Amino acid sequence: MRSVVTTTFIFFLSLSLSAQTICTTPGQNPATAFPVCGTSTFVQNSVPLCGGNTIPVPSCPDHLTDINPFWYKFKCFQSGTLGFKITPHATSEDYDWQVFDVTNKSLNLIYSDPSLNVSCNWSGEYGETGASNAGSQLFVCGGGGKPLWSKMPNLVQGHDYVLLVSHFTPGQSGYDLSFGGGTAVITDSTPPKVLLAESNCGGDVIRVKLNKKMKCASVATDGSDFFITPGNIQVTSAAAIGCTTGFDTDSIEVHLGVLLAPGNYTLNIKTGSDANTILDYCDNALPATEKANFAVLPQLPTPMDSLALTGCKPQSLHVILSKPILCSSVAPDGSDFVVGGNYPVVVSSASGGCAAGVTITKEITINLSRPMYQAGIFTVTLKTGSDGNTIINECSKETPVGSNVLFKVSDTVNADFGYQKFYGCANDTVNYFHPGSNGVNSWQWSLGDSKTSTQQNPQVIYNVFAQKNVQLIVSNGVCSDTSSQSVALDNFLKADFTGFDDNCPNEPTKFTSTAVGKIVQHNWSFGDGGNSSAASPDHIYAGPFTTTPFTVRYTVTDSFGCQSTAQKIIKIYSSCLLAVPTAFTPNGDGLNDYLYPLNAVKAGKLNFKVFNRWGQEVFETENWKKGWDGTLKGLPQAAGVYVWFLSFTDRDSGQTRQMKGTATLIR
Repeated sequence: MRSVVTTTFIFFLSLSLSAQTICTTPGQNPATAFPVCGTSTFVQNSVPLCGGNTIPVPSCPDHLTDINPFWYKFKCFQSGTLGFKITPHATSEDYDWQVFDVTNKSLNLIYSDPSLNVSCNWSGEYGETGASNAGSQLFVCGGGGKPLWSKMPNLVQGHDYVLLVSHFTPGQSGYDLSFGGGTAVITDSTPPKVLLAESNCGGDVIRVKLNKKMKCASVATDGSDFFITPGNIQVTSAAAIGCTTGFDTDSIEVHLGVLLAPGNYTLNIKTGSDANTILDYCDNALPATEKANFAVLPQLPTPMDSLALTGCKPQSLHVILSKPILCSSVAPDGSDFVVGGNYPVVVSSASGGCAAGVTITKEITINLSRPMYQAGIFTVTLKTGSDGNTIINECSKETPVGSNVLFKVSDTVNADFGYQKFYGCANDTVNYFHPGSNGVNSWQWSLGDSKTSTQQNPQVIYNVFAQKNVQLIVSNGVCSDTSSQSVALDNFLKADFTGFDDNCPNEPTKFTSTAVGKIVQHNWSFGDGGNSSAASPDHIYAGPFTTTPFTVRYTVTDSFGCQSTAQKIIKIYSSCLLAVPTAFTPNGDGLNDYLYPLNAVKAGKLNFKVFNRWGQEVFETENWKKGWDGTLKGLPQAAGVYVWFLSFTDRDSGQTRQMKGTATLIR
């Protein structure tokens, strides 16, 4: 679609748009889309003017509309990429397109739901367009200078798609549409077959069901595609169902010139007066060898044969009939039916589910005033309704009062469950239980920690103590229910503590407990014979001694009698008097090899620098345990006097201090 046009063209376009009408030509709206054969070229010779519906396009700011559209529908039979080409019959024509995934979606959502979009190209340029390897992006917005080819989209097997071809140029010249280049299969290779044939109750109409959608235009209206055996039975016409508003059908009514007598017959296929049998989208013919047997029964009332499975807590019942009845014979207020059984059930309405233009049905939906929650055995019984009759078939035969069909309802179920916890030190045991009432015979437990069970009352052992998100799904084969609970295993126990790694003699060393759990008892062993039962004690390591490591053990006991122990090593220095040596000998003998602040245990934010006699910095560190080795950039420095500067924050007072001095490097 072009976004930049001349004034003359805008005026001409506005006149053409004002002449547009609602699209009524078959194929020009999604509901009447052309069925596509992936192996054939579709030729559209002319494009009637209509359209103007807004089309949402993801990531495109343009206001895009389906101008003079045609729509095409197809199913993906094998996943892969979709390639196709639109070739205008006139080189100065601007065609745009968009592909939608409409699987299980209302076609009306095409005009409002951008998530249906699979790929598009609304380029304002003229010429061939489509999806191929020449495209680099899935979505091409409107405007001049945009590429005419989009990247091939990926299709999903079993999904249904529609393709919009929009003709922005106001001329009515047509185009060719062909598919190819991609790996997806959109051609139905299923051979056409006759699924069944059945007679109406009068014996003069045979209803034929095919296994797939076929071309409406390939059905000879004079009925010459069919013949009935035995006997010389005249076929007068055939009507493809749904073909007044579409292009394909899988249902055909064959009309006879006589009423068939009760008995067994065969519907046969042959080449009709249109020189073919019935054809699918790709012109594959229904074989002339196809046939279907059917029976014509005496003209009797239509019985209520069965009831479709009612499922869980039904609020509607579906009565199945062996022969069609008149939709008009079903009283809308449901008064044709009464439901009796284990408890009272009130019928609120009924219908044959007949769409517009449909006069017969083989299924009746009976709606109830409330869902049936409880189990029981019930009967649907026919009676004379408010319309003065029961139900009536095509031959005007009324089903007798008292006809009935039996059905069973299952109980609803409840997945609520209970549990009992048994705490241990190494493992916790939880017993889960469900009552199993209302016929529950299936349990699906999700028990946390990737544990599952299908038992009614499982027992689970956990060794990770934390909250468990537990879910249970129960079923009695008809009804199901789901319940979830959080089960807290709150006996997690872990001993841990913090304290300074480096400490001073004869000063309190503070230990802080960071243990987790329901702790009732603390037990500290400080490594020097001292002990404490406080949660976070202070302990004084008395000197004198040389710098010494001590092993601190911290044990906690919880309310269940379980214990956990943490052990760490701390260092007590012989002195915390900070000083810098006046000399050092970096000769690798392990004695005085480095220059650094001694006993800087309480020095925070430390910075230590060393300079030579010319003021050049030869060393800097913020770690007091890392000293200068007498080198600069790996080269040994000359013996002599060096100046050092030290700044730090005193841990006790919080004050910043600065020191300076000299040290002699001796070699």
